[in-house]
Amino acid sequence: MAKLSTELQQYFFSDRRAAEVTLSDILTLAGERAFGFLFVLLALPSALPIPAPGYSIPFGIVMLVLALQLVRGKTRPWLPKRWLRRSISLVKVQGFLKAGVPWLQRLEALCRPRFKTICTSIPGRTVLGIAIALMSISMMIPIPGTNTVPAMGIFIVGLGLLEDDGAIASAGLGVCTLGLTLTTAIFLLGYEVVKAALLSLFGAVR
Repeated sequence: MAKLSTELQQYFFSDRRAAEVTLSDILTLAGERAFGFLFVLLALPSALPIPAPGYSIPFGIVMLVLALQLVRGKTRPWLPKRWLRRSISLVKVQGFLKAGVPWLQRLEALCRPRFKTICTSIPGRTVLGIAIALMSISMMIPIPGTNTVPAMGIFIVGLGLLEDDGAIASAGLGVCTLGLTLTTAIFLLGYEVVKAALLSLFGAVR
């Protein structure tokens, strides 16, 4: 089976494609590896250290729905037909892939089937699904700092699922934990700032 990076380059750069790419196209390309494939591809724009405005919330919603299906033990993802018809410019997809494929290739060099039960057993997939769900919610929060690290965690977990590599998936869980810690810290800091501002405001009024 060809590596994901090879498939993506062939599909989006070598073959003739329409000007728009739909989720249905991506699902067809994913085949039997749909969950891992979709998590990797949908997390990629937000996981890159480049601005990707407008993608974290819609892609976060899709990944949350997929993660909940993973938790429920589904082996094949389901998405509403209306979502499957949603499209994105081929040029934009190619731009993300040009930036992301080199990173993907580095990770792929480390991947091999190991500790497969983490990726294939119901308990393992449940834990991975919960982690992805939490990171998807974080990605949907419109606050700086709550997108990139969670998306990186989803990207790495998705690659572990794709390659049946429990070690890579576990590493992704570690990044997800870091993302959760960072998001929590940002929320707590924001709470303290707002609290201090309100106390100062009411103190000045008195």
